[in-house]
Amino acid sequence: MQEGSYIWSRLERQHHPVDKWIDGIWLIVLLLAAMLLFNINLGGMPLKDWDEGIVAQVAKEIWSAPAGSLGWLYPTLGGEPYQNQPPLMHWLVAWAYAWGGVNEWTTRLPGAMVTAFSVPLLYCIARELFRLRWAAIYSALIYLTMLPVVRHGRLAVVDGVTVTLLMIMMLCVLRSRRDLRYCLGIGISFGLVCLTKGVLGVFLGVIAVVFLFWDTPRLLASSYLWIGVFIGILPTLGWYLAQFLRYGYTSQIELGNQLLNQINTVAHGQPQPPWYYLMEILKSTWPWLIFFPQTLRFTWENRNLSWAKLIIVWTGVYLLLISLVNIKLPWYLFPIYPSFALAFGFYITQIENVRLFSSYPRTWVTGFAILAVVASAGSIYFSLGSIGNTDLQIIFAAVALTMTLAAILAERGDRQFLKILVWGSYVSLFLLMKSNYWVWEPEQAYAVKPVAAMIASANPTAEKIYTSFPYHRSSLNFYSDRTIIPVSDRDLKYYWQSEQKPYLLVDTSTLDTLNLESFQVVDQVAGWQLITKGIGNK
Repeated sequence: MQEGSYIWSRLERQHHPVDKWIDGIWLIVLLLAAMLLFNINLGGMPLKDWDEGIVAQVAKEIWSAPAGSLGWLYPTLGGEPYQNQPPLMHWLVAWAYAWGGVNEWTTRLPGAMVTAFSVPLLYCIARELFRLRWAAIYSALIYLTMLPVVRHGRLAVVDGVTVTLLMIMMLCVLRSRRDLRYCLGIGISFGLVCLTKGVLGVFLGVIAVVFLFWDTPRLLASSYLWIGVFIGILPTLGWYLAQFLRYGYTSQIELGNQLLNQINTVAHGQPQPPWYYLMEILKSTWPWLIFFPQTLRFTWENRNLSWAKLIIVWTGVYLLLISLVNIKLPWYLFPIYPSFALAFGFYITQIENVRLFSSYPRTWVTGFAILAVVASAGSIYFSLGSIGNTDLQIIFAAVALTMTLAAILAERGDRQFLKILVWGSYVSLFLLMKSNYWVWEPEQAYAVKPVAAMIASANPTAEKIYTSFPYHRSSLNFYSDRTIIPVSDRDLKYYWQSEQKPYLLVDTSTLDTLNLESFQVVDQVAGWQLITKGIGNK
């Protein structure tokens, strides 16, 4: 027995350098693939409202703050204190502005670059969990080819950076089970999560605590862990303390509640049900959702193993916590996708060489066939003359070809269908990100850049402009360098009458409804008019 152990240890040491070399190559390949997908055409579309516009505006005010004003420590939004989130992401964007100017590309670049590193990080987590290299490869590639991962990771929102820091924390959690020095990494990464996401970062910390309680409870009693957490959380505590000393407790609570209420009203219009995120998962995780029933059963059957415990806790705890929060946005679901990728990656590695009656499960073949038909219909639809769109036609055709080949190979029991599925999904996402359709929200209301350019060229003397549009558009504030405040028709008339030189941004129908006695049209574009008091008649 001792001789066998000795021989095994000798063989393990001999192969360890080779394994590290192969792992290094895969890490580089995955990082390059992620960098390409996360950065192609990054600045081609206008910034989204709310999170992107807010991050960009706060970062611009940090970047333009006078030297010695401590604008980096006390960020502002439209000149007012901004304490909704700690400013780690805003610091990164402000640094990008200092390096490359203020534009869409520099706004999104820091988040996209940091999020790209989450792909090789997931490979490292999978290697730590499963030991199998192909399980790690598939997990990382599945994660990279999920539409919400790529799309939200490219946006100037804090969630991509948060997920990358979460992965560092979880990797340190796994390695701390055999080396307590990684407890310091747990604390530092958790502190950075909180410095990015604020108090909501505690939700992600709960994942690690519950996993350790189930899998390695002795670590929760380790002083190394809690010393590491204390050291890591000090910068976040220091930032909140600085805000408290400057603004006071009451002003921070009022400002945070006001902003949260605005987001809840504007982004949704009505409260979202608890199953909102389940519907988002059903809508956005294809084609990998085809493997979900078998993966769920396989994971639950192995729930006594560490890898299954982590996936169950990561998915279940986080999904439960965010479902209980009233404010629900699609990108809040981002931290759950790595756990999905781990589960799918390990499962398909286990069944890759298994044949069932010379083919893989019929549900898979049927699922791929349905996706192929839907994508083919989309390609045909966008090839019609009246609504023809070459980019969308090619994107849907790439998806249709991928799903068709995957269905045929899965039906034959050919394991190459997984490689086709990964490669085709990557190419399809690349084509989508290269087009101007990967961000579709700004055009759902009205094109923000022409209206902002009109306001900027008019250069009104007032810093605040009142508009008839029903909700705040942070991207409009960013591009116009003004604060555009949505108000009711009644309030528009009130400000018109009470202020000496008001500026109103109104659409044509609202202007007719207001029935103002006299006004001057400063400028107009795309159905929107910037007006002020002046000599003139309608």
